[in-house]
Amino acid sequence: MARLGELVEIKGGGTPSKAVPEYWGGEIPWASVKDFKSSILEFTADSITELGVKNSATSVIPAGTIVVPTRMALGKVAITAVDMAINQDLKALSIINEQVLNKGYLLRFLESQASEIEKQGKGATVKGITLDVLRCLEIPLPPLAEQKRIAAILDKADALRRKRQQAIELADQFLRSVFLDMFGDPITNPKGWEVRKLIALCKKITDGTHHSPPIVEEGVPYITAKHLKKTGLEFFANPWFVSEQSHKEIFARCAPNKNDVLYIKDGATTGLAAINEYDFPFSMLSSLALLKPDYSEITSEFLCMFLNHPRTKQVLTANMAGAAITRLTLAKIKDVDVPTPSLNKQQEFSMIYRKVRETLVRINTSAESLDLQFKSLSQQAFSGKL
Repeated sequence: MARLGELVEIKGGGTPSKAVPEYWGGEIPWASVKDFKSSILEFTADSITELGVKNSATSVIPAGTIVVPTRMALGKVAITAVDMAINQDLKALSIINEQVLNKGYLLRFLESQASEIEKQGKGATVKGITLDVLRCLEIPLPPLAEQKRIAAILDKADALRRKRQQAIELADQFLRSVFLDMFGDPITNPKGWEVRKLIALCKKITDGTHHSPPIVEEGVPYITAKHLKKTGLEFFANPWFVSEQSHKEIFARCAPNKNDVLYIKDGATTGLAAINEYDFPFSMLSSLALLKPDYSEITSEFLCMFLNHPRTKQVLTANMAGAAITRLTLAKIKDVDVPTPSLNKQQEFSMIYRKVRETLVRINTSAESLDLQFKSLSQQAFSGKL
């Protein structure tokens, strides 16, 4: 065993002044926690100039460097695919002696420590860790050949996981392509469909409780924005429950049924919609809006795809209210303009949507199984049992 601080040099980053335009929009990628979408850090939302590097605490780190967040996104880790600068919430780890520690092995080890690193986070609203937490991480050090063998096995398992994720993304792209081909851009409405207000196409639009009830170990399912993913509602991966009494009070004003559309209206994932495919009753938090389509006017599948379309999201989330937590109000949601094709045309799309969803469910189930297998492999690897 060895401490990480004995094996790597840790380098921090910084942020050029936003008040100086000459520091921004250059050719140097500048990474922050929002760019941590996979274990390979290739693209960044922002870029800076050489002048920005010279006049800030950041510096350019080479491709092939392992980077970890120490504030927000705790537990994530990535390796840079290109030379880039990093901000102050990230730390670059450079291995001192690669005859002692293999880079791929270190990457996989840090991934395996995600939950432990998260637990070390301190802070009321934004969690962070100190450099000492990183330096004191104890890493098992088998011979270099064994490190490479472990890294290779985990790389292969991770490649399978990524293929499943790519399949999910391709299915989503396919549905967007079909929607665009059949109905055109949902904002400019080039096909001239009749435009109607969303409230006129739904029997009811409401939201969940504005007073968070106590979470209990057993009771009635309780769904919040965290349960709504791009792949749909995922309650059982992280189930929450409320008491029967709390449920009755919430359900009286917000009673979701199968095939209703749930829509995130608060927080970082605002603008994401999913069809309720569960046939059991549950309570909802106010971060979710409940849309009950009038099936004589609009199908759930068309409505869900309309709301999830990038162009719709862009327009609806452009002027959200709120300071600390941005949100869409029910009034704004009800007032959304919806180009409305004929019901027959919508039903044609719905058939395609449901077939793709069936495939997505199978892929997602397989992906969840692979995730569990990968975690099991990782635990075995770093306990000497692989």
